Amino acid sequence: MRRAMVAMLATGMLMTGCSSAMDSKGTMAQPSLYERLGGKPAITAMIDDFVGNVAGDGRINKRFANADIPRLKARLVDQVCEASGGPCKYTGASMRDAHTGMKITDAEFNALVEDLVKSLDKFKVPAKEKSELLGALGGMKGDIVNR
Repeated sequence: MRRAMVAMLATGMLMTGCSSAMDSKGTMAQPSLYERLGGKPAITAMIDDFVGNVAGDGRINKRFANADIPRLKARLVDQVCEASGGPCKYTGASMRDAHTGMKITDAEFNALVEDLVKSLDKFKVPAKEKSELLGALGGMKGDIVNR
């Protein structure tokens, strides 16, 4: 199953790398980060792996002990999809509201980012795309940590 997901991600990334569109000036337009990541199927596979990493991470897994994991995964997929320029819309609570009173530390936030990077590396997300995605999501830190 994992091999199939990796193959699907690789195929999606290869296909999006081959498809380009012209912008209004007739020049080649850069595909969105969403497209370069492989679209929703690839993001879903990456989030599934990421949530597995978090579940196995003793530094932070207790934070998710009572979470509705299918709902969490769906919201994370929508969040990454939207943040990367995809068609999805994140409909959950704001990061500030969702994390108020949780007193999440910098170390816990960093552990979560490490778990995400582990998944991005596993799926061989190129450095440029990894940096763009982490930059888009990293702006949320202020709304998450120590709230």
